[in-house]
Amino acid sequence: MLKRFPLLAASFALAFAVPAAPATAAEIELSIEIPRLNVSEYHRPYVAAWIQTSDRKQIRNLTVWYQMRDTSEGHGTKWLPDLRQWWRISGRSLDVPVDGVTGATRPVGKHSLTFTDKQPQLADLAPGEYTLIVEASREVGGRELVKIPFTWPAASPQTLDAKGKKELGEVTLSVKP
Repeated sequence: MLKRFPLLAASFALAFAVPAAPATAAEIELSIEIPRLNVSEYHRPYVAAWIQTSDRKQIRNLTVWYQMRDTSEGHGTKWLPDLRQWWRISGRSLDVPVDGVTGATRPVGKHSLTFTDKQPQLADLAPGEYTLIVEASREVGGRELVKIPFTWPAASPQTLDAKGKKELGEVTLSVKP
């Protein structure tokens, strides 16, 4: 049959000769550094990272780290309002824990997270200008907020960073198309 239809035969040959291009997903890589502090009473900081528009109407929580177990002082959710900006924008209406978003506080060091446009944090995120915000608050310590503006989706790979002064070290955001 293919001999009678050479165009059809050529189409089949071309379809099977060219390997399919791998499906790629736009992604965000986030690195948050928690610095070593020389203080007498150290507590791991609570940290929230989220994406918002300039009008603060659209928000996507990327991660929230807090004390997840009960202690003699109560459960760690009691101090989530200390992440003031996050609490006002999203936290008070969030029912924690949230699968894939909330987790335990992290020790000193760099912590990396990766999100693709297939995950709930970035799924259906409309193209536009956004700001990544990372907020940290520490008991018997301070509070700090770092902002990094970026474009989603990226036309080409971008790496942006900001540095905190005390409670946060370097925060790096890589956006890949």
